[in-house]
Amino acid sequence: MPQFNSLIGFLDSRSFGTVWYWLVVIGTWSLTGRSVIGVPVEILSRARAALVEGKGDAPVVLHLLDWLSLVLPRWRLGRREGACFLAATGFALSSLAIMGIGYDLELALASFLLLMPLAALFWMRIALARRLVPLLEAAEQGAQPIPEAASQAVRRMVIHRRLVTVLSMAAVAVTALWGALWSVIHPYGF
Repeated sequence: MPQFNSLIGFLDSRSFGTVWYWLVVIGTWSLTGRSVIGVPVEILSRARAALVEGKGDAPVVLHLLDWLSLVLPRWRLGRREGACFLAATGFALSSLAIMGIGYDLELALASFLLLMPLAALFWMRIALARRLVPLLEAAEQGAQPIPEAASQAVRRMVIHRRLVTVLSMAAVAVTALWGALWSVIHPYGF
């Protein structure tokens, strides 16, 4: 059991060589694909199927819009909150990258490789929510027909889901390659 006398000693502990880290990486990215900004994928696929069949007023389509009306307020981020969050995550991620790449601290590098794509995913979700809010408001006010608003929302959510799939595959691949490279360069952990 390694002794953790300092923060630097803790950040230098083994990550790429443990099963637990890889379980966290795989589990994290498999969980991100189960919903699109909080809407379960099953509801999205049912609404998409109903819209393809031409049933724009089907209960599943209204159920999707209901989910969006519940979930979208959570993803609203004002300018001040966005700037604060961007500054905090930028500082944390750049600190982890410097400690991991510059100072060869394994846990810092492993944390950076896990958190950097998650930060990108967070901003992708914020952007999707900003695109979906006007569609939902137009449908609620009657300015746009429900089937049209729902089909646009489904289209944007499906595109987002595909991008998340690509991001998750890239994140796992880069993490696995970097972990393998780390293990080759540091066979004994130092």
